[in-house]
Amino acid sequence: MPEEPLPHPITGQPFGSPVAPGAGWPGDPADAKTPVAEDAADVAHLAAAASDIAELDARITVCRACPRLIAWREDVAIQKRKSYAAQPYWGRPAAGFGDAHPQTLIVGLAPAAHGANRTGRMFTGDRSGDWLYAALHRAGYANQPDATHAGDGLHLTGLRIVAAVRCAPPDNKPTTLEKATCAPWLDRELQLAAPTLRSILALGSIGWDATLAAARRLGWDVPSPKPRFGHATIAEIRCGTRTIRLVGSYHVSQQNTFTGKLTEQMLDDAFALLRP
Repeated sequence: MPEEPLPHPITGQPFGSPVAPGAGWPGDPADAKTPVAEDAADVAHLAAAASDIAELDARITVCRACPRLIAWREDVAIQKRKSYAAQPYWGRPAAGFGDAHPQTLIVGLAPAAHGANRTGRMFTGDRSGDWLYAALHRAGYANQPDATHAGDGLHLTGLRIVAAVRCAPPDNKPTTLEKATCAPWLDRELQLAAPTLRSILALGSIGWDATLAAARRLGWDVPSPKPRFGHATIAEIRCGTRTIRLVGSYHVSQQNTFTGKLTEQMLDDAFALLRP
């Protein structure tokens, strides 16, 4: 059961943690009538049947197909980090965020326990998001460099952020089964984006591998042997008569940014490789 309501940091509206669908959380695409996936077969069916991004987003955010991930994300939402003890936590899967008809997709790994799992929006409210949205602003995709919480006025143009796994996993490590169960959501993201899609930025090797695997499942032409991940590595995927450029980037995790494995210039350089 959700805990005692706490005020949302932007709107002040009280919410329990996890947040109930349709309760009024900024940007929540779901409501009490949104169909819920209870297992892998449901995920595959509901993803394939989503007619547009809005419907897909709603179904993603109420998914309950992976028991371990449900238990973890909801426990984190109730126990909270001490510094966020006065805030409600989203505590549900994170939908994609950004332009519904993107030219570019960013594919990450999974929501952070005290980032998207708290704020309800991809890469929002943590150090990784600070790096990513600042780079998106420099590249002209974001209207502001900061991302603190859903409802903070942030908008993306021409770009959408998605993930291989939609729930925060323990130790940031989803299992092979969890990645496979969640995969149809990414497949449908790529299908719906395909008419306008020109490029994809994969954050980390898991984002890279998930993108290539999804493209194969959709029948797109993927190079063989599989291109190896690397920072600023480029691969080309054929979707019908069009070529989609896949660019690799080290993930914007603190492990990479604090150690200097990924610098702001390196991230900017990776964005520069994307097709306009």
